This record gives sequence, structure tokens and C-alpha cells, in this order.
Amino acid sequence: MNFLNDLYELLHEHKGIMQWAAVISALVFVGSLLSVPYLVVRIPADYFAKPHRPRTLFADQHPLLRWSGLILKNLLGASLLLAGIAMLVLPGQGLLTVAIGVLLMDFPGKHQLEAKLIRFPPVGKSIHWLRKKANAPPLVIEPHSPPTSDAPSATEDTPDFDP
Repeated sequence: MNFLNDLYELLHEHKGIMQWAAVISALVFVGSLLSVPYLVVRIPADYFAKPHRPRTLFADQHPLLRWSGLILKNLLGASLLLAGIAMLVLPGQGLLTVAIGVLLMDFPGKHQLEAKLIRFPPVGKSIHWLRKKANAPPLVIEPHSPPTSDAPSATEDTPDFDP
């Protein structure tokens, strides 16, 4: 019971911070509900058809503009990742915020991770449903290649999503 009293006092002492955290959590939640369908529809139909990520929109821009955008995008992704981790224990959509943060950041193997996620049947079916409702063409998804070693893969028994 002493722990609950201490927790109550801590939350009461930091009431302003908790209110801001709740407001930010609500904004991220509403923002994600509005932005995720829009972004899913904007994915090019052939984005997952190739084993490597297509060239980005700013790939041919001046290096200063390209690097500035890249740094800002990764900072936003890292901020959302940290906020999502905090929201795992605070009010808000922690897992969704973590996912958005990871998808914004650039790191080696990101395209393969995205392709693996899109092949996960609940994710693939949801994305296919959103695209169908928006009259967008279905995503063309390259089947995953077999593992290069003789060791069995953890995903071999997972069926691919086939729109």
C-alpha cells in the first residue's frame, strides 16, 4: 500500500507533465488514425516488388537538402520511437507510435523488415482492405527468397500474404 501512496504522490507532484503526456498521446493517437490510411494508399503498388528499396523522392536533390531532410526524418523517427516506448507505460498508442518511428528511420535491412511485416497476414489483409476502399491498386509483393544457409528459417512456416 505504501507503493501506491508513493506513486500517487509522484503523479500528483508531476501533474503538469502527466497532463502534457496525455495531450500528446491523444494527438499522436488521432494523428495516426488519420495519417496511416492516407500513407498506406500512397505506397506505390510496386514498392515491395523488388528486393531493394526504390530510390527516394529527394535522391537527386542537392546534398545539403537531401542530408537535412534525412536528418530531420530520422530525428522525428527517433523521437516517435522514444515517445512510443514511454507510451507503453503511459496513456497512448505505444506500439503504433513505435512502429511509425521505426518506419521513419533509416537503417540497414529496413526494406526487408518492411517486406516481412507486409507479408504478415493480419497486416497484409488490413493494408489490402484500406487500399481497396480507396480504389488504389493492390500491392505487388515479391515472395520472400529462401534462406541462403542450410539452417531453417523462423519464418518458413509462416504463410505469405497473397492479395
